[in-house]
Amino acid sequence: MNTFSVIILIALLVEYGLGLVSDLLNLRALQREPPAVLEGVYEPEVYSKSQEYSRVTTRFGFATGTFSLIVLLVFWFVGGFNHLDEIVRGWVSHTIAAGLIYIGILIIGYLVLTLPFSIYSTFVLEGRFGFNKTTPRTFVMDRLKGLALMVVLGGPMLSGVLAFFEYAGLLAWLYCWIAVALFSLTLQFVAPTWIMPLFNKYTPLEPGELREAILGYARSVDFTVNNILVMDGSKRSSKANAFFTGFGRNKRIALFDTLIEGQTVPELVAVLAHEIGHYKKKHVLQSMVIGILNTGVIFFLLSIFMESTSMHDAFFMDETSVYTGLLFFSLVYTPINMFLSMAMSYVSRKHEYESDRWAAETIDEPQMLVESLKKLSAESLSNLTPHPLHVFLNDTHPPLLQRIEAIQRV
Repeated sequence: MNTFSVIILIALLVEYGLGLVSDLLNLRALQREPPAVLEGVYEPEVYSKSQEYSRVTTRFGFATGTFSLIVLLVFWFVGGFNHLDEIVRGWVSHTIAAGLIYIGILIIGYLVLTLPFSIYSTFVLEGRFGFNKTTPRTFVMDRLKGLALMVVLGGPMLSGVLAFFEYAGLLAWLYCWIAVALFSLTLQFVAPTWIMPLFNKYTPLEPGELREAILGYARSVDFTVNNILVMDGSKRSSKANAFFTGFGRNKRIALFDTLIEGQTVPELVAVLAHEIGHYKKKHVLQSMVIGILNTGVIFFLLSIFMESTSMHDAFFMDETSVYTGLLFFSLVYTPINMFLSMAMSYVSRKHEYESDRWAAETIDEPQMLVESLKKLSAESLSNLTPHPLHVFLNDTHPPLLQRIEAIQRV
């Protein structure tokens, strides 16, 4: 084992160990009785069910994480990456074609190996707690559509990256950065119109009290929106959500049909106020800029390590190539990515507080936001007492009780 092997192995084991410790602490932090402020929403049987859901999903996450780590380590140390490369090189000699086939086989292989976990999670685990509404046909079609998009969109993008690093010389990382950034920005505009409707049906919200209330609030905060859409979220799950899509004049508000069914009009306006808060506080723009900058750093570092003989030796490779360098660097990047993920989760939680504050300051009844969050938490069986380490490592949203306290201070 060389230096790269040691760094990657330690990073993978540390990441796995941190996750395991935080999960165990999270389970120990579960309390027998719901907090007093939520007694009216979390009835005893609902609270008990939420705790069982936390236990079951945590154990399942541990099983899937352990399986994925074992598969990676076994494939690595039996020389699987090199054996696959020899097979692919026997099929094609062109570097770009070989890279697409090589990475495609690994992705499809991983999807096949983890398919039983996806089936169990959807139809057994989520079904056991009353969340799953996905039919077998929808499940299969979702996967087929996902694979099709991966080929149609991911294939050309990967081909471009490989081609730049193969032929463009020292500035290849810069060309890749620009290309991927433009590709990502383009997706932000075309996804609402061309991609998202492949998976869900979006229909205009019918005229009535809710539509007028939303438009009235939007006007009050100088937020122009052309479309308010209802998404058939109940097609897959009973869980509820709301979100924005598009930019500029193409901004759209999307409400899950399950959200509309479970909330009053003032509560729904409060939810939308929170989402508008993200836009007004420029959270979407900030996240996009951070993501683009991070992509640039990744490509720059990739240009340094891509053809490293030592990195390829760590994976028992006989030959170096652009496509294997791209793959192996993603593993070398693990420790950096782990810290960046924690930082991004912290920023996301900060943004949630800021959007809550915006909503509370701009709606007539701030308590409606509290009531809405309580309902959403109860309906999704959220863990009310997560351990701080688990929140720090994983959660993009603050714990419910802390959000309520912050809103009430406003």
